[in-house]
Amino acid sequence: MLRFAHVYEPSTIFHEAILRAADEIAETTDGRYTMEVFPSSSLGNEEAINEGLSLGSVDAIYTGPAFMAQSSPDIGIADYPFVFRDFAHWEAFWNSDLLDEMSQAYTEATGNVLVAHTYYGARQITSNRPILQPSDMQGLKIRVPNAPAYTLFPLAVGANPTPMALGEVYLGLQQGVVDAQENPLPTIFAAQFHEVQSDISLTSHTIATLTTIVSGITIASMSDEDRDAVFTALRNAAAWADQRVIDQENELVAFFESQGVAVHEVDRQPFIDAVKPYLASDDMPWGPGIYERLEAIGQ
Repeated sequence: MLRFAHVYEPSTIFHEAILRAADEIAETTDGRYTMEVFPSSSLGNEEAINEGLSLGSVDAIYTGPAFMAQSSPDIGIADYPFVFRDFAHWEAFWNSDLLDEMSQAYTEATGNVLVAHTYYGARQITSNRPILQPSDMQGLKIRVPNAPAYTLFPLAVGANPTPMALGEVYLGLQQGVVDAQENPLPTIFAAQFHEVQSDISLTSHTIATLTTIVSGITIASMSDEDRDAVFTALRNAAAWADQRVIDQENELVAFFESQGVAVHEVDRQPFIDAVKPYLASDDMPWGPGIYERLEAIGQ
């Protein structure tokens, strides 16, 4: 039996997608492999489940480029704010030679394999006031995932980034431990953050990705046939989830507004201008020329 771990709630598209993969794996391997899915950080937070891949305590996980970057820094650029112009640029990167190089470097560093990528959505800000320009974020205590890719944007605009596990965010917002948080619309919906926040500002500051990683220990124990079946099922699940996320993003603004939440269109350019000097600096964790190569994709 394969053990798949992630930090997301069972109500999310991503959990549903991986359950679909589990069904496909059982069918296409004729029952030689089954997969049990452990949602909601039940096997640990992001750091713990990433470590579990190398220990062999989990076989596969959802994670993100920012956490992969702890072992192989270059791929972390994909989780930084405003590195992608739009969805088409994001998609082109994930099918590029640059990504292939980064994926290979990650495998060489960890032994684990990047099997699939899923569109997680464009990250937006929820708060109890509109965020329409960088000055609106001055002093804002905003929850972010615990990785440098997510702290850069708040720091660049004078906010106070506050790392917090996803499962703690609803209560943190409700109790005023943090003032705001940032996530794609489907995650805001699944986690019900709109119940404890009055405003959603469409900054689209990060076009985010969930990566599906399989442990090298697990792969080494599989036949080529079973490995291919498992990889295919995981990639099919990712493609299914991509479209569902896009559909939800198109539908959810109207839903949130129907719930009394104010949804604000935002001029992204002032935010981009605040962040870009950091991305182009020599202080970033990726190697020379990586940012320029990513910018050039699709142009």
